[in-house]
Amino acid sequence: MMIPNSGQFPHGFQTSKKHKNPDLKPSFCSSHPRVWIFVTILSVQVLILFFARIFPLPLSVQHLFTSAKTGKSDTGQCPFGRVYVYDLPAMFNRDLVDTCNDSDPWHWRCGAVSNDGFGPRATELAGIVPDNLAPAWYWTNQFASEILYHNRLLNYECRTLEPESATAFYMPFYAGLAVGKYLWQNQSMRDRDPASLLRWVQKRPFWWRSNGSDHFITLGRITWDFRRLDQPEIDWGSSFINMRAMRHVTRLVVERAPRDYYDVGIPYPTGFHPLSASQVRDWQSFVRTRDRTRLFCFVGATRDSIKNDFRGLLLSQCRNESATCRLVDCATTECANGRTPNLETFLDSEFCLQPRGDSYTRRSVFDCMLAGSIPVFFWFRTAYDQYEWFLPGEPESYSVYIDPRDVRNGRSIKRVLESYSREEVRKMRERVIEHIPKFVYAKPEGEGSEITRDAIDIAIDGVMKRFYEQKRPRRLPS
Repeated sequence: MMIPNSGQFPHGFQTSKKHKNPDLKPSFCSSHPRVWIFVTILSVQVLILFFARIFPLPLSVQHLFTSAKTGKSDTGQCPFGRVYVYDLPAMFNRDLVDTCNDSDPWHWRCGAVSNDGFGPRATELAGIVPDNLAPAWYWTNQFASEILYHNRLLNYECRTLEPESATAFYMPFYAGLAVGKYLWQNQSMRDRDPASLLRWVQKRPFWWRSNGSDHFITLGRITWDFRRLDQPEIDWGSSFINMRAMRHVTRLVVERAPRDYYDVGIPYPTGFHPLSASQVRDWQSFVRTRDRTRLFCFVGATRDSIKNDFRGLLLSQCRNESATCRLVDCATTECANGRTPNLETFLDSEFCLQPRGDSYTRRSVFDCMLAGSIPVFFWFRTAYDQYEWFLPGEPESYSVYIDPRDVRNGRSIKRVLESYSREEVRKMRERVIEHIPKFVYAKPEGEGSEITRDAIDIAIDGVMKRFYEQKRPRRLPS
């Protein structure tokens, strides 16, 4: 039986003309192949969306859908997803920079956090570093990483302005600047800003998507400055990390706590901020061919308040071996923020002694390696247990370890270092130089600048990979 085209069907719709079984009336779908195709495709898409909520699609498939939606391929650019940067109230970042004179009355100055965290230009290094690299040098404060990471993430290639599509959420709170205002005075205020920040972020719907486990933050000071326990009138620092809401937040911090999965050790900022990949290569070539006149060096000061201070032993050994060891006594020489004497000393030395500082780590570790000098460590936690993402996995390939007990018992550091052959020293130095791009903080000239992947790229990639893997469905054992 024929169904007349009486205008009840879309224009161009043709009824079937052949139905061998007169008892079967043609249905709308069976008589029109185009509709069948449309219904089939729609059904497949619904099924895909349904199962995608239960079983995440492989990255390759996700990229196909992303490409279809955006009109361009995203393969390889953001393999672990995108970052959403919270637009926090100014009191949590910008205002803290504007009031930096309130922080650390002895060592911190507003100039240290000027210029987007890079600090003043190091014009004093003219003639010490190659002329073409002088514009890449700044007097950067060792606690400036909060500002450096924030500014980079605002221009990050894998940043998204749509929180619904984010894999990770970045909280640009300058916690180091905040606690620095109250470390030496008005200590009852140390937890005010961290507590306010957590109240603010917990009002955002995306916090509760994972209870903060896909959130991360940069802490510009060592982890111990944020782990005050239960004696506010005695304990140092704030209790930011110990707050309940911070339990599963990933922290990028210049010194991490042992065995804390959520603490990730990141390099201290140095003064070299290359503008391009060619500047990185030029610097590597410069330190590789440097004529080094001393076997080893020590840059630091004693702690008179510490009984049997280990750094005092190193200073004494270096002073007694003045023909082979170059000494910068920071008790009488300005050493803060990698000053000129520090760089000259590291450039002229084959090895540099790196004891623990006020804590296990020191910015000097990275100033030393940046100059192509081979670090000598006395505690594993100074570097080996801190910066796994940024330094070689084989400690002996780029450094020397000496047990501090041996030094206290009179072992000669000079003799230990003299035991290494010229070829062994060359190989260790080359390993150090190879890793320079991984621990410097670049200052790209603009969007699209050719720049070697730096410490920030490595840190964010590592965090994003963590977040991606923790969301992947785990296979049950067969």
